Amino acid sequence: MNLMSGSRTLSTITVAIASLSISAISAVSANASNAPTAVPAHSAAAPVQWSATHGSATASGTRWTEQSGTATVLVVEGQLRNTGTECSSVWVQWTRDFVSSPYTKQATQCGSEVSPVNVRLNPYRLTTTGRLKVCRGTTDTNDCGTAVSLTTWPISN
Repeated sequence: MNLMSGSRTLSTITVAIASLSISAISAVSANASNAPTAVPAHSAAAPVQWSATHGSATASGTRWTEQSGTATVLVVEGQLRNTGTECSSVWVQWTRDFVSSPYTKQATQCGSEVSPVNVRLNPYRLTTTGRLKVCRGTTDTNDCGTAVSLTTWPISN
């Protein structure tokens, strides 16, 4: 094998490797553009419905994120509707960076009426999770329905 032949072989191999690399990068880029993604912290999330029940009470509404300066805010709005005569309350718990806070009361309705539910978490970060539940009474979370997530977002394709 002469020097000229070896140089041509090396050039052919180099061109083939470069061509394969470009094909692989193009394939990865195409797949990445079709992959589902989470909502970035800087953009507003589309409204998502939520609902929680216990006994004769139902809390339901919509949640979304919005921008407030440089912070993202989680907004939860809705109603607590009670069809019975007892009192029911909406309680929310936040977990930030794996540290859970106690449940806090956000709304109460005694008797068969409707009360607004308005919760704002500022700032809301991707490492924050939240739960909402409806409980009988006004003082504690001993008798409650199943908690629903306030921070699980659907992925749109």
